[in-house]
Amino acid sequence: MISENKRMERRGLHPVHGIFLSGTIPLFLGGLLSDLAYSSSYQVQWSNFASWLIAGGLIFGGFALLWSIINLFRADGRGMHSILYTLLLLATWGVGFFNALTHARDAWAAMPMGLILSVVVFLLACASTWIGFAKFGIRGGR
Repeated sequence: MISENKRMERRGLHPVHGIFLSGTIPLFLGGLLSDLAYSSSYQVQWSNFASWLIAGGLIFGGFALLWSIINLFRADGRGMHSILYTLLLLATWGVGFFNALTHARDAWAAMPMGLILSVVVFLLACASTWIGFAKFGIRGGR
């Protein structure tokens, strides 16, 4: 009985929200690694790979951001951690969008700003994912 009550009191991330949140890390990391490969080889295809991976990270991050905004308006989601988490997701998505616009230019024109933005967006994605899982956990988990 007591463990049932504790489980009901602690509201974690929905598992689908966790999938969207954790999906941003490998996609933005892939974009960063593709930018690193392009900066060392100057093969244009690496820049194209980075563009697509960043777009995928924006899709996953957009759904995670939308979910966190909806959770902010729920009665139990108005804590300081929820606001910080949502702001980090918003910053991740904003920098990622600017990174996607930078990568939409010619491959030569995208560097070095594209590489710098890829590093920043990857670090923001890591920070928001860490806060999301460390502070909220997964709903239904122990």
